[in-house]
Amino acid sequence: MIEEQTQKKSNAVAIWLLVGVVMLVIQVLLGGITRLTGSGLSITEWKPILGAIPPLNEHDWLIAFDQYKKIGQFKHINFDFTLSDFKFIYFWEWFHREWARLIAVVFLLPFVWFIIKKRFRKEMINPLLILFLLGILQGLIGWIMVKSGLNQENLYVNHIRLAIHFISALGLLSYTTWFALMLIIPHEQLVVSPSLKKFTLAIVVLIIIQLVFGAFMAGLKAANFATTWPLINGEFIPSSMSNDTLTSFTHDPLAIHFIHRNLAYLILILIVLWYRKALKSSGEKLFLTARKIPLIFVLLQVVLGIFTVLYADNKMALLWLGVAHQFTAMVLVLVMVGMVYLIRGNRQ
Repeated sequence: MIEEQTQKKSNAVAIWLLVGVVMLVIQVLLGGITRLTGSGLSITEWKPILGAIPPLNEHDWLIAFDQYKKIGQFKHINFDFTLSDFKFIYFWEWFHREWARLIAVVFLLPFVWFIIKKRFRKEMINPLLILFLLGILQGLIGWIMVKSGLNQENLYVNHIRLAIHFISALGLLSYTTWFALMLIIPHEQLVVSPSLKKFTLAIVVLIIIQLVFGAFMAGLKAANFATTWPLINGEFIPSSMSNDTLTSFTHDPLAIHFIHRNLAYLILILIVLWYRKALKSSGEKLFLTARKIPLIFVLLQVVLGIFTVLYADNKMALLWLGVAHQFTAMVLVLVMVGMVYLIRGNRQ
């Protein structure tokens, strides 16, 4: 009876964490929409509390618009914006920040309630503190990223800071998911396979590198430099890539495009091989059912990536394809994190 009650408490906390995972996924997608609509620099101040209220009258809107007019993005790109145009981009950045505030509320209120009801076990305290700190860090990184574009020189946020913001969001997502899995997956459902564990970890590392380059692609709008497939502007290796190797890895759009494409092919091949290896591994029902999911999502991700490149010059198509591409990337990461949790290198 005591064990059953303990599991019920764990399940309640796990559901709370999984709700947080869903909300974080939506938050990252809103970030993608904000970027693709060019909305990220529309709000030039960071007011965690008072910023929850948008401009409520014409006077307030004009003040916010005047602040936006002071930065380089308006002067060099959106100089023909009307107040109506500004309201559109303001909405997406405001909604992105508002959803982050809602996540904070959804975290804090149940957290207090669980404390009052004594639902937290002692071993949950440290992971919860880490989760809280990661959430605060993510908000700070987001503002540092936005601030990088609030000047006269930069027309967009810095792509390296964008990558840090994106990867830190995925880190927060993965940690929350891992914590929830610890609470709801029985130990007997775990699979012992040292070689498959190492293979899974290697793929996760490659996916993280790939997502960094994906963020570089987004920040530098690198897809628009080569809207062709399977070749990159008629070449497998673009001849116009920078000769400075180190710089090209982080700043040359065509070099980043080339790396991002070929990493995708490599990850696809590795996950196909991983799936074949997983088919030979025995395990409980959960693993046997879940092992096909990485293959499904990596195939979908590659297809979406191809169409995102082909339609990069179509703003509306790019918006929806880009968001879908980002969504499947997040799902693939979380699925592989789940696999790392399920597959153990030993019987402990």
